Order: sequence, then C-alpha cells, then structure tokens
Amino acid sequence: MPARIPSWAWVSGLTVGAVVAVGVLAAQADRGPHPTAAVARPHASSPAGAPAHTPAPRHTAPPAPPADSGTGHRIVYSLGLKRVWLMDERGMPSRTFPVWPGTVNPDPGAYAISQRQPDPVKGSDGVRIEHILYFAGKSGVFIAFSNAVDGSSPPPVASGIKTGGVRTGKADGTALWDFATKGTRVVVVP
Repeated sequence: MPARIPSWAWVSGLTVGAVVAVGVLAAQADRGPHPTAAVARPHASSPAGAPAHTPAPRHTAPPAPPADSGTGHRIVYSLGLKRVWLMDERGMPSRTFPVWPGTVNPDPGAYAISQRQPDPVKGSDGVRIEHILYFAGKSGVFIAFSNAVDGSSPPPVASGIKTGGVRTGKADGTALWDFATKGTRVVVVP
C-alpha cells in the first residue's frame, strides 16, 4: 500500500506555489506600461465642502532650468514651459513650479524685482491676490508674480482684457515672496 501524504504537506505546497505565481505576475506587471492621470487642481468655482480628489503624484523629476538662464541667485521664468525656478547662490534650483501667465507676457531678457506689494489687492481678473512682486511692464501693463488669496487658479480671461499677472499656487507664491527681495534678478526665457 502506497504511503499517504499528510494534508498539511498538500496545503503548504499549494501555498508556496501561489506565492511564487503572485511574485512572477507582480514582476511582469512592474515591467509593463503604467497608467497616468492628470492632476486635478481645485478651482474657485468648486462647491464649498466638495471633496477635492487629487490622484497620487507621479514621482518624476521636475524639468531642469533652461541652459541660457544666467548664473547665481535669481528667478528664472520660462514663457514656453509656463514654469518658474528659484535658483540659489550656487546657481542650483531650490524650487520649481508651474505658473498661469496673464495675457501680456514680458519680452525675454533680464529684469529685477522693482516693487513688493505686501497687502492683498484685487487683481485685474477680480480675484484677491497677494505676494505681488513687480518685475516688468509691457504695452502699458505691469507684469508681476502673485497668487490668489484663496489658492484658486485663474479662470480663462475674457477676450480683450489685458492682464500682466503671472499667477502661482498659494504655497509657491509664499516661497517666491520669501525668496525674492527688491532687486532680485528675474531672467525671462522663451
């Protein structure tokens, strides 16, 4: 009569086989394409109390600052990328973030923070803004970095309205305000 295999041995063997199969499938899935999702930002028109669903952030490195953006302590503003870099004394980026430009853009070139507006005011789009850092002017419009007091991103501007605000997120606006004193260089690149 053949020897009988105990039930605990069968269960252990099946468990080991299942763990190995899951490990193989996980390794194959890790090599395949991964889904991506756009990051939702809260908007001023979101109903109060509505949950803001933001997908988990993707861990990708932010873009490097443009190569021809100068040296030393400065703010670099890329018109094409709609992005700002805060560059430390060594010329290394200490922070970077996206921005929402107005309808009037400065010409590429070097500028300096000419005025800091410490008190919140109403922007040309009707939104209360703070951390206002003026650095350029064009076509009779002052151009400045700022952020909305309520943290909202700017809505599309009606045609014909000239706006020179370069809007940042609230935390980025605070970081920019702390970084830039009067006279801080602003390098605008295409």
